[in-house]
Amino acid sequence: MSSTVTVRPSSCQALRSLFSRGVRQAEAGEFTKRAFLNGRMDLTQAEAVIDLIESETPTAARNAAHQLQGAIGARLKDVYSALLDIIAHFHAVIDYPDEDIDDFRMQSYLSVLLGAEEELKRMLSTHERGRVLRGGVPTAIIGRPNTGKSSLLNAILGYERAIVADLPGTTRDTIEEKALFGGALLRLIDTAGLRQTHDAVESLGVGRALSALGGAGLALLVLDGSEPLRDSDFEALRSIPPSVPRIAVVNKSDLPCALGPDDLAGLGVGYCRVSALTGMGLDSLDAGIKKTFPELGTMPSGELITNARQAEAISRALAGLGLAIGAIKASVTPDAVLTDIEAALMAVGEVTGDTMREDVITRVFDRFCVGK
Repeated sequence: MSSTVTVRPSSCQALRSLFSRGVRQAEAGEFTKRAFLNGRMDLTQAEAVIDLIESETPTAARNAAHQLQGAIGARLKDVYSALLDIIAHFHAVIDYPDEDIDDFRMQSYLSVLLGAEEELKRMLSTHERGRVLRGGVPTAIIGRPNTGKSSLLNAILGYERAIVADLPGTTRDTIEEKALFGGALLRLIDTAGLRQTHDAVESLGVGRALSALGGAGLALLVLDGSEPLRDSDFEALRSIPPSVPRIAVVNKSDLPCALGPDDLAGLGVGYCRVSALTGMGLDSLDAGIKKTFPELGTMPSGELITNARQAEAISRALAGLGLAIGAIKASVTPDAVLTDIEAALMAVGEVTGDTMREDVITRVFDRFCVGK
């Protein structure tokens, strides 16, 4: 009894055959771009597609998913429509003076403009939280040498990313990794120990540590709990910019304790005790970070502006509305006021895609990988 075996071409052979007949591979973001150009979604929804793909936390994914359903676009459409109505009314009165059209009185639209301004302000106020949600909290791990900064990084990550040694000055450069911890996406930056040194390479590392602090959204000051506080510990604390939240992490709690509550109270910051070696106390650090950023624990419904392009356009729209409102209050002629309203309208339209230049559209979809 014989059987028939069917030999199927490999996927590569199949693709070569299709390409030879004129079929081509989809370009980056082509399917989403076609949906946008054909009016099936606005630009906020198109950008939400790539945000959803790139999301690194459940919270970021939820925000992107709601934006994909039109959470941002719908609110901006209302603002866009209100501004368009004002402009249309003005031009109707000018272009059709013989028609029975209500007189155009700019003052009567002041409340509409104020309402639009308030809505855009509410949206823009979410951008800082949205930026952190999408990109993570830059978290500088600082302290004098040999307090266990690199060990803490490894403990949070759950694997040995940084070299750990008893020799002071082992870490010469910053090391950056992301981790979900404390209810947030942290961009952990392990830094060189802060101290005065004549070593040129180590000095560069200290400079980079201070630079990381300047751009940090959180500072973890690592202390050696098995030793009394030193002047260098207080110097490290003073190096943190006043605007940066900070938590003192008292490490080496698996060793005999040399730092009591009174010693730590003198720091004037919240603290927790951990052992980076055993993992003990990491839950208390987790809780401390959640307490520092309570807003990151709430699940958004698509209201967070995570996109810098969108935030910049909304800022321009607000500037135009501010000028228009000021001009109305100063009794400037309607045609001059309308110039500012039109500028605001164009800016709002850039967010949703109602008024877009081709180069901006191209840049938006350049973020996509093949297809999508």
